[in-house]
Amino acid sequence: MYADRGYDFDKHRRSLWKRGIKPMIARRGVAHGSGLGKVRWVIECAFAWLHQFKRLRTRYERRADLHQGLLDLARSLIRLRRLRTSF
Repeated sequence: MYADRGYDFDKHRRSLWKRGIKPMIARRGVAHGSGLGKVRWVIECAFAWLHQFKRLRTRYERRADLHQGLLDLARSLIRLRRLRTSF
C-alpha cells in the first residue's frame, strides 16, 4: 500500500503487516525522492478523470449498486476515449 508521510506511524505499519499488506509509506523527516509521488500521480489522475462525471463528483445515489454501476459506466467511457485517441 502506498501512502504519504501523514501515515508514517508504527501503528499503521503493524496493522498493514498483520493483514499481509506491504506498506510503502514515505518516512517523516527524510528528504523527498522516494519515488512514491510517481504512483500517487497516477491515482490522482484517475480520480480526476472520474470526477469529470457530475454524478460521481457528488454522490447522489444512496444505493451502492447504482453508484457502482455509474462507476463502471464512467470507467468504460474513459477507456473508450483513450482507445479512440490511440488509433
